[in-house]
Amino acid sequence: MVRLTEHRGQKTGLSRAFAKHAGKKGNEAKDSPPHLPAWLECHRKPVLMILRLYATLIFCWDVLIILVQFFLTLLKSLFHLVRPPKAKSLTGEVAAVVGSGRGVGYDLAIQLAALGVKVACIDINTTDNDLLVKKIQSNGGVACSYECDVTNKADISKTVGAIESNFGTISLLFHCCNVPSARSLVTEPPPIETTLNVGVVSHFLLLEAILPKMKKASHGHVVFLTSVAGVSGLKHQMPLAVSQFAVHGLYESTLEELRIEKRQHTIHTTLVHIYPFIITDHCLNDIRLRISSAFGRIKSDEAARRIIAGVRRNELEISIPRYLLLLSHLLRLLPRKATLLLRELIDTGLDL
Repeated sequence: MVRLTEHRGQKTGLSRAFAKHAGKKGNEAKDSPPHLPAWLECHRKPVLMILRLYATLIFCWDVLIILVQFFLTLLKSLFHLVRPPKAKSLTGEVAAVVGSGRGVGYDLAIQLAALGVKVACIDINTTDNDLLVKKIQSNGGVACSYECDVTNKADISKTVGAIESNFGTISLLFHCCNVPSARSLVTEPPPIETTLNVGVVSHFLLLEAILPKMKKASHGHVVFLTSVAGVSGLKHQMPLAVSQFAVHGLYESTLEELRIEKRQHTIHTTLVHIYPFIITDHCLNDIRLRISSAFGRIKSDEAARRIIAGVRRNELEISIPRYLLLLSHLLRLLPRKATLLLRELIDTGLDL
């Protein structure tokens, strides 16, 4: 028994040694330089140096090309600040304006129709929507009213099908739902589920129904409307702020998807930041600013006009007012405590 045990121990030791040797040879094979033809084997080092030099030159060339394109794009953007690009024509386009019953969506529908766009006015409030369509038609525009619950996938599919039957493939999508008005910021917020479904889930459902057809036609423009809540948040409006931040992320993801698929030149996207305490629906609101004279007020029809102007120039990001977009980007470069102090300075509240 002792001899048998010793024999097994020797056998196990030999197996381990063989496995270790085999592993060592495998590692050596992995670490060894690539195999070269026999006639080049004697020149291994010079050849490898040439290959590495070639790879380095290719990499440097790619970096140079990227830098040149970067600076050309920067110069082009600066030039467009002074002289904006020519606005594209929207005549004959089919626009779906979601949330057209009131606010900026209402004015967007009217102004798009005046530019020769066939407007599908989509809202769950049929009364205001029907009045809007009658107003557009009385001014010679083409529009139709659609009642739709944008949180219901089947309802969206039915509505999109009806629009395509009447007007053709949707080429412009304006999502104005859940963009708060000034008065809504000081009222009791809706339930969390309702806020997230209307503000976030509806975006996914609409894109799922419309974007593939834009890709098939190689033509389209998707406009995401968000409020200041998607930049810095709002007190007592956490669900709303979360939904607006999500819309910003969805815009970035959609833009990246189109870039990867090489469709960014045929299907355009625009993100619109609206500051609701500056927008008014032709009436006074309950929001005030500590330095109100520095900001002023912008009517919703003027805001819609600026949005359409940006869309016609294929701008990626729009802010109402315009200068606040640059200001928000600059504030992000400051320390967090410094930005909080600035918010304290221009905090909003109630007009009593």
